[in-house]
Amino acid sequence: MDIRSKLASMNLALPAAPKPVAVYVPAVRTGNLIFVSGQLPMSQGKLLATGCVPSAVSLEKAQEAARQCALNALAILDDQLGGDWTKFVRIVRLAVFVSSDAGFADQPKVANGASEFLGQVLGPAGQHARAAVGVNALPLGATVEVEVVAEVR
Repeated sequence: MDIRSKLASMNLALPAAPKPVAVYVPAVRTGNLIFVSGQLPMSQGKLLATGCVPSAVSLEKAQEAARQCALNALAILDDQLGGDWTKFVRIVRLAVFVSSDAGFADQPKVANGASEFLGQVLGPAGQHARAAVGVNALPLGATVEVEVVAEVR
């Protein structure tokens, strides 16, 4: 899989693997699974979206933030794989947490930003099981956080 070429065709590139914002590691491998810690919508050291959906952040902006979280997760996977994507098998599961106003029930639509992106980049290997959950707050005031579990060789 040539993930860099695919991202380049989308006018994107893998960022440097994000550093943890607290006391944890970016990912843990056990057997043939890599558990990527929750990723925030960080780009060049700044959050792309903060606050609740939809009062502070539109659904479309939250979807873009979820996409950035997924891109950051791919950067962590790239680091864990030593850049060798021939070891990658598939994305197994996403957990998407959305900072939500009371009564907001479109968390799955926000999560689609990450899910659709992974499908575009990884094809069938990007299809996954998923949970989309509304929460009242996320670290650093982020709008969305995405966890990823990937299967590897």
